[in-house]
Amino acid sequence: MKRTHIFLLLLLVPVLIFAQNRPYRVGTTTAGFLEIGYGSAGIAMGDAYVSMADDITSIYWNPAGLAYMEHSEAQFLVQPWVVDINTSFAGAGMVIPGIGTLALGLIYTDYGDMDVTTVLEQEGTGEVFASSDYALGISYGRKITDWFAFGATGKFVGSKIWHMHASALALDVGVRVNTAFFSPTENRADGMRIAMSISNYGSRMHYDGVDLTYPIDILPDEDGNYADVPGQFNPNEWELPLIFRLGISLNAIKTSMHRISIAVDALHPNNNAESLNLGTEYELNLPSTGKFFLRAGYKNLFLPDSEYGFTFGGGIQKYLLNNISIKMDYAFRDIGLLGKVHSYSLGFTF
Repeated sequence: MKRTHIFLLLLLVPVLIFAQNRPYRVGTTTAGFLEIGYGSAGIAMGDAYVSMADDITSIYWNPAGLAYMEHSEAQFLVQPWVVDINTSFAGAGMVIPGIGTLALGLIYTDYGDMDVTTVLEQEGTGEVFASSDYALGISYGRKITDWFAFGATGKFVGSKIWHMHASALALDVGVRVNTAFFSPTENRADGMRIAMSISNYGSRMHYDGVDLTYPIDILPDEDGNYADVPGQFNPNEWELPLIFRLGISLNAIKTSMHRISIAVDALHPNNNAESLNLGTEYELNLPSTGKFFLRAGYKNLFLPDSEYGFTFGGGIQKYLLNNISIKMDYAFRDIGLLGKVHSYSLGFTF
């Protein structure tokens, strides 16, 4: 029992350190769409999902969670974002016995069409331009033992603004440990879960394209020189939003039909202060019929000036024949001054 207390104290030390309010480097990274969160179940739990993820959305939260998928799965998510921005996620994973789980995932953000304006034509030139971001990745998760798993995702991150483009290569890695602590059934699989992931470790993004070309007259007050020489702006390179997540979750109640899980994630990003995400999930299991879920959480606790807050949602999983099931999930979150955001997921296992 004494060793258990010492172990829990060691786990809480980094959590308490991460929770300190020390904002730094705010707004110094690019590809912010990688920080939004994808997967209605995780979003409804306030993004406290790094140790809970065990479906195809583990591609985003923690690739080690892919190792705990019981069946192959495909899922599609639509998440209308603020100011008419649309975000979406599509993923599919195949469970290969004895090898692990292989998965493909795509995150896509569409910023819509915008008017082209100039200093002289601030109401618009009549032209429009589009902008979008995406991340395409391949993931792998495997159990080393029944209680320990690791996973990794290699991905290509791309961005396009009118005729300009930028790209980067990134890596996500994660681990998950199932312990026997606080198991309500004395089964290790129902005990406390500890997980860690590092997301978006990779190269920097640098925009290039014809929109950066502009005629330059290096001596505008002199005649006879090279006027209107094609010149090109050279933008800075920008880091990706590196995120370190440490998560702990446990089952407060676990029976054959009911389960209540509680989760907490500590976040250490490279572009903001540390914060905590809190979440809870209730599961009603109806054998041979399906499952029903209710979820709630709080995102970015202790983060200064955060517009995030309470989240909630729910979902159902309906069993069909031959291990096939249909999954539908929903999540809601209020982002303060930025408005309210809804997330819808549809998937199936096979």
